[in-house]
Amino acid sequence: MSQPIDLYYWPTPNGWKVSICLEEMGLPYNPIPVNIMAGDQFKPEFLQISPNNKMPAIVDPEGPEEQPLSLFESGAILLYLADKTGRFMPEKPRDRYSTLQWLMFQMGSIGPMLGQAHHFRQYAPEKIAYAIDRYTHEATRLYGVLDKQLATVEYVAGDYSIADMAIFPWLISYENQGQNLADYTHVKRWFDAINQRPAVQTGLALLKEVRTRGKMDDTARQNLFGTQPK
Repeated sequence: MSQPIDLYYWPTPNGWKVSICLEEMGLPYNPIPVNIMAGDQFKPEFLQISPNNKMPAIVDPEGPEEQPLSLFESGAILLYLADKTGRFMPEKPRDRYSTLQWLMFQMGSIGPMLGQAHHFRQYAPEKIAYAIDRYTHEATRLYGVLDKQLATVEYVAGDYSIADMAIFPWLISYENQGQNLADYTHVKRWFDAINQRPAVQTGLALLKEVRTRGKMDDTARQNLFGTQPK
C-alpha cells in the first residue's frame, strides 16, 4: 500500500480543492491542520514547505524518482496528483489543454475575483461601495462565462476533471459573492451534480468541525489579511 501523502490543510475553497481531489483519486493521506486564523501558516516549519505562507501544501513520500516531494499552490498540486494517478486529466493533447485552460480560469479569475467579492462584501472593516460593486459585477460576469460553457458540456472541459474540482469549491459561498445560483441554470445543474458525489462530500467534511464561523477577532483578521513582521 502506498505511503500516505501529508496534506497541510484548512477547510477553505483552496483546501477543499485538494481534499476533494485526494478523495476522488482514492489516495491515502494524512491531514495536518494549518490554522490560518491562528497564524500557523507563518511557522518556520510550514514555510519550508510553502514559502508563500499559503495552504494547502503536500508532501508526498513517494514522489518522482521514488523521492519525497513537497509542493505548494493548489493548482500545481492538482496537476501533480492527476499525473501521479493518471486520473481526471485527459491524455489526448487537445482535451488536456482544454482542461488546463479551465484550471487556469479558476486560478487566474474564479479564485481571485470571487475571493475579492467575498472579502469586500463580508470581511472588510469598512464598506467600500466601489470595491463591492467592482468585484460583485466581476463575479456576475464570471458566473456567466461558466454558465455559457456548461450549456454545451456536462462538465467544464467535457468529462469530470481536476478543473471541476478546482472551480466547484469557490462557488459554495455564492451568496456571499452577491450571486443567486438559480440565475445560472447550467451552473446550478453542474453544481448540484458535483455536490452529490460521495468523494466531494467527504472532502468537504474534512476538519469541518474546526471551521470558524461568525465574527473574527483582530488577531485572526491580521493573520488572514495582514502582514506578519519580518
